[in-house]
Amino acid sequence: MRDPYDVLGVPKTAGDAEIKKAFRGLAKKHHPDKHSGDSAAQKRFQEISAAYDIVGDKDKRAKFDAGEIDASGNPRGFDPGAQGFRGGPFGRGGGGPRDFHATWSEADAGGGFRPEDILGEIFGGGGGGRRRRQARRGEDFSYALTIGFEEAARGGTRRIVLPDGRELEIRVPVGVRDGQQIRLKGQGGAGRENGPAGDVLLTLTVAAHPYLTRDGNDLRMELPVTLGEATLGGKVNVPTLGGPVTLTVPAGSNSGASLRLKGKGIPAHGGQAAGDLYVRLLITLPDKPDSALKEFAANWRPDYNPRARLGVK
Repeated sequence: MRDPYDVLGVPKTAGDAEIKKAFRGLAKKHHPDKHSGDSAAQKRFQEISAAYDIVGDKDKRAKFDAGEIDASGNPRGFDPGAQGFRGGPFGRGGGGPRDFHATWSEADAGGGFRPEDILGEIFGGGGGGRRRRQARRGEDFSYALTIGFEEAARGGTRRIVLPDGRELEIRVPVGVRDGQQIRLKGQGGAGRENGPAGDVLLTLTVAAHPYLTRDGNDLRMELPVTLGEATLGGKVNVPTLGGPVTLTVPAGSNSGASLRLKGKGIPAHGGQAAGDLYVRLLITLPDKPDSALKEFAANWRPDYNPRARLGVK
């Protein structure tokens, strides 16, 4: 976005009254209601409104002049693709995505600076204006939420605080994926002039699990086993989403062997069957081998070459 002072055509030394006057004139000239179907005029109007959102607000103007935020209202160096709050085009959004936990203030929530108030004065808001105010849909709230791996797999509930201060209990569906977006209709900002409420767009980030990974609805993990369990076989405990289960390790198993636990992956959801859990065996020696193991290894003369497939001895 261009420098907001250039957009409004005022110097950086302009006072509040001069900035407000410039915005009123430009907004009246380029308002979409006067240029129906003109996309260029609409784009120009949005640019003007976004510029006034910065320099028409005392705090934002100070931060912009100090180089703390850019012309879109984002902190310098901010990644537009990062997760967090996204507001609308006027006031609350700051021109781009941001984390409302860090930036939301009582001025934003309760009657602070809003360019649309100025527009209301221009277009029928007061003084006996001739234009009838139209119903407007409330703004959408975008919210980024990080949940645990098991919570994503099994589902659950969370309570979030919206930018307007409302608390909302949400349901995390079973089997949600990393990056999945959920739309909560009618839970966003209130409409104006009897317009419908906006929506909440909830983007989920799923935290990594210490040993499980997801492959569609299947889960995969590496399971450490002792040399004796791999050689002689035996029953071992395996952690799953539903708690530990017993797995039989066949005698003579090598590292890398894969065993399946049917139905122990992502639970059934949305007409999809439960996934499976694939366990990859990993033969693990102790950090400090005892004397018996050392003596066995020293005296054992294997009659096979484990590197034969590589063409070396």
